[in-house]
Amino acid sequence: MERHEFLRQLHRLVAPRNYLEIGVQTGVSLSISHVPSIGIDPAFAITKPLRCDLQLVKATSDQFFAGPDPIRHLRSGRNPLRNLRRGRPLFDHYRGGTRLDLAFVDGMHLFEYALRDFMNVERYADWWSVIALDDMLPRDVDEAARDRHTNDWTGDVYKLAATLARYRPDLFTIQVDTEPTGVLLVFGADPQNGVLRERYEDILGEALVPDPQPVPQSVLDRRFAVAPEALIGSGLWADLVKGRGRRRPRATGRKLIGTHLEALGAVSS
Repeated sequence: MERHEFLRQLHRLVAPRNYLEIGVQTGVSLSISHVPSIGIDPAFAITKPLRCDLQLVKATSDQFFAGPDPIRHLRSGRNPLRNLRRGRPLFDHYRGGTRLDLAFVDGMHLFEYALRDFMNVERYADWWSVIALDDMLPRDVDEAARDRHTNDWTGDVYKLAATLARYRPDLFTIQVDTEPTGVLLVFGADPQNGVLRERYEDILGEALVPDPQPVPQSVLDRRFAVAPEALIGSGLWADLVKGRGRRRPRATGRKLIGTHLEALGAVSS
C-alpha cells in the first residue's frame, strides 16, 4: 500500500477532529484532510486543491513550535456554540483542552529534525493521538545517507524508532510496511514526559555518525514491519476513537492499545 493511501485510511479510521502536518510540499497529503488543520513547511508549493479549515505556515517546524500557542488555530474555545460553528469539539476547553488527534511528520530527513518534530508534536498530544512519521524504512544504505546523493532519499530518520524504544518504552511504536519507504506510527503520547528533552544532547551524540549510515539489516528487510492492510483491519481504531471521546485515563488507553497490537503481533513497547 502506498503511503498516501495509508494516510487516507488513517483519516477514515481515526476520524480526527484536527490534523497537523509537517512537510507540506505540494499538498498531496494535506489534501486528504477535511477537518481543521495546520500545515507547516518553509518552502511549500501547493498544487493540490485543499478542502479544510487550514492554517498554512511558511516556516520551519522549529520556528512554528517556538511561537506562542502554536496550535491555537485548532483549539476549542469557551463558547460551545462558537465551537460548533467553527467545527471544533464543543466542550474540549472544559475537558482538559484541545489535543492533536492525528499528525503526519514528513519534514527534513535528518534524525535530529525528526526527533525534535516528534518532541514538539508530543507536547500537544495525548495517549489517543496518532503520530505518523514518513520515510522510516530506507531500502538501502545510500538512501539512508545524511548527505543526499540519490534521487529517492530518506536520510537517517529511521533511527527514531530505536531511540524511542530505548528512551521511551512507555510509547507504542509500530513500523508499517508502506511504499515506498515505510511509516512509523506512535501511540500513547505523554506530553508530561521530558526524557527526550533532558537527554537530547546525549541522544544526538550516540546517533549522529558519518556516512555510510549503519542501517540495521532488520530495517532494510522490514523484518518487524506490519502489513498496512492488517493494521487497517484491526479493531484498535474503533476502541481508540471511543476512548478518546470518553477521555479515558492514560493507563486505560495504554492497556487498550497494547491489547490490539499484541493481537496483531506488532513489535512495540
